[in-house]
Amino acid sequence: MKPLWKLDRTPPIGTPFDPGARHDVIIVGAGLTGLSTAVMLTRAGLDVAVIEAGSVAELATGGNTGKLSLLQGKRLAEIRKHHSAALVQAYVEGNREGMDWLVGFADHAGVSYERRIDHSYAQDAGGIDSVREVHEAAREAGLETRMLTRRELAGAAFPAAGAVALDDQVTIDPALVTHALADELLSAGGTLHTGVRVTATHALPDPRVETPLGPMFADHIVIATGYPILDRGLYFAKMRAFRSYCVSFRLPGGVPDSTFISVDSPTRSIRPVSDADGPGGPARLVVGGNGHSVGRSDGETAAIDDLVEWTRRYFPDAEETHRWSAQDYQSNNQIPFVGAMPRGLGRIRFATGYAKWGLSNAPAAALRLTAEILGANWHDRPSWMVKIGTRLTVPADLARGAIEGAKVAAAATTGWVDAERRPVPAPKPAEGEGVVANRSGRPVGISTVDGVTRAVSAVCPHLGGVLDWNDAECTWDCPLHASRFTADGTRIEGPALQDLKPLPRKVGG
Repeated sequence: MKPLWKLDRTPPIGTPFDPGARHDVIIVGAGLTGLSTAVMLTRAGLDVAVIEAGSVAELATGGNTGKLSLLQGKRLAEIRKHHSAALVQAYVEGNREGMDWLVGFADHAGVSYERRIDHSYAQDAGGIDSVREVHEAAREAGLETRMLTRRELAGAAFPAAGAVALDDQVTIDPALVTHALADELLSAGGTLHTGVRVTATHALPDPRVETPLGPMFADHIVIATGYPILDRGLYFAKMRAFRSYCVSFRLPGGVPDSTFISVDSPTRSIRPVSDADGPGGPARLVVGGNGHSVGRSDGETAAIDDLVEWTRRYFPDAEETHRWSAQDYQSNNQIPFVGAMPRGLGRIRFATGYAKWGLSNAPAAALRLTAEILGANWHDRPSWMVKIGTRLTVPADLARGAIEGAKVAAAATTGWVDAERRPVPAPKPAEGEGVVANRSGRPVGISTVDGVTRAVSAVCPHLGGVLDWNDAECTWDCPLHASRFTADGTRIEGPALQDLKPLPRKVGG
């Protein structure tokens, strides 16, 4: 489950942790958001430290498909259904500035990329209305899109009943450009600590972050993790988390020149890879899709196998090379959350909710965070920044949150009921499998990975959801608020801050 972008590549390591150190800004998370913000602030003369629990581009950034597009599938039409045309235009303009900044950085850093035509397409006639909605929303927001008919798409190797197209979009290696951001940060005198987990942040009496190695202090703190680890605003109730899958293939016969993503289900995302926008070697194709809410799937491995079967149906010579997944967050009001954290006294900021379009949203968020930290006057900020920063919650936002809350409640009930039906001792799981059983009224997660059978508490430390086994990645995933843990209980991501409690094994078979 290693992304294509991480093949034979060592990420920047950074510097040893210095407990008690003080900086102008501390940024938690070394993905695109964190490192773009760090570079912008360092260029402005601030002393910036980035702290990352894993390595650079560890999670969502490293699992990105590398598509940098303003068209964004059916995203614009989804926003337009619930918000004004002016807000959609502001969203597009913010993403345009984010895209321009990242491309400009890539030119400066010598990171190559490709310009391609991006398509939002319908797999069959039932999706044509959605394609039209995307086209109308895009044109209304100022994008020069055009409609394509089935006949004009006849050269596609896969079914396409129609599409909306946008020229001059970008494909880029997401890990490579993020590594380049880290390199600039370090060369400019910034600080990067990898392998250090932040366990808490405080605004009073002195803004600081806590880690197992000691505290670190700053005037400003930015939470740039996929989910904000400091949940002062109950964002677990304002967002939905999705896992989606990617498979890369070698194609001896060549690959399409353009990028595609379907507006109908199941999602199919097609992205060619060349020497200029990814790892070198034979022509490659990345196919993604089959997303689902975290911890609520009938089988993650089956979802990936379905992508492989689909690809080989239309590209018979395709040879699988890598498979991976990533986790993304979408706000219930459709627009990313960026800005001051509630009860953070203006010292703690965050960004999240990119709905799978982080390559443009991340630098756009970094531009907003940088403007706020530098104290830019509202009158001096771009109009898109002001418009998005002053939007109001509307009834539809609350309705979507209520619907998702009902789904969360149902998942919580189902998890506990299912666990009660499997008393311990339980049969020893086969290699790569896991099961939730009942021990004295408490759910226990039992799994076998790499020949080792382990038992951990199957109750998520964040609000007590019963975990579900992810058979593709051998992880425990929470269906309530999307926290994830390794087979031995180590936290990976999400609102939970603690690891799962290890338990004695009591299995048979």
